[in-house]
Amino acid sequence: MTSLPASTEKKLGLVIDLDICVGCHACVVNCKEWNTGGYGAPLGDIDAYGSNPSGAWLNRIHTFEITPEDAPAQIVHFPKSCLHCDDAPCVTVCPTGASYKRSEDGIVLVDEDMCIGCGLCAWACPYGAREMDPVENVMKKCTLCVDRIYNENLEEVDRVPACVRTCPAEARHFGDFADPQSDVSKMVKERRGIDLMPEMETNPINKYLPPRPKSAPTNDKRPRNVETDSSPAPGSFLDWVDRMLEKI
Repeated sequence: MTSLPASTEKKLGLVIDLDICVGCHACVVNCKEWNTGGYGAPLGDIDAYGSNPSGAWLNRIHTFEITPEDAPAQIVHFPKSCLHCDDAPCVTVCPTGASYKRSEDGIVLVDEDMCIGCGLCAWACPYGAREMDPVENVMKKCTLCVDRIYNENLEEVDRVPACVRTCPAEARHFGDFADPQSDVSKMVKERRGIDLMPEMETNPINKYLPPRPKSAPTNDKRPRNVETDSSPAPGSFLDWVDRMLEKI
């Protein structure tokens, strides 16, 4: 089995703001495009334009309608990909060492030359973030676009994951969570960012900013000050996330 590093120099990951994600799937499409032509083997598709298409996607968006007890019903778009966990069970269960976590930046990757397609990592991941490529028969997952973020041939503005670069609503942010002064660290502190399914004790690096509750319609025409609106209690939102994930 594969061992995890005792610590990592950086903790690179994403902050995803559920309050402003519009569910446009731009991040999903650009992720597919970049990773098909970039790091590792292309993301395979079968019968892509037929009646029963299938394929590997590293980023997916699930959309839910929720009805809080004290607020109107609202739509929440929930992006989901690998969370690059500190205590990643997908790594420790791998029998060949194909799945590994980098000590320099905390990114979890798959060495496709060593992957035997056993699927144990997919079973171990509580978030359903790994997918078997139907063509290559190897496991695929988000790489945080490791071939972009260190590529000095790209302009500095492009040295972020493809999903972050393409998001029109700027709902996705990339940075180092080991640095308390980084933008992502400040966002999580200010907006009470949360771990997905903390009861699994995987210590995910990626964080979610919970959606702010929507106000009931009134005759008051004054603009709503979203900066002063209170966020829902993290516990109640996580309970909702757990219930939704059980249905996926």
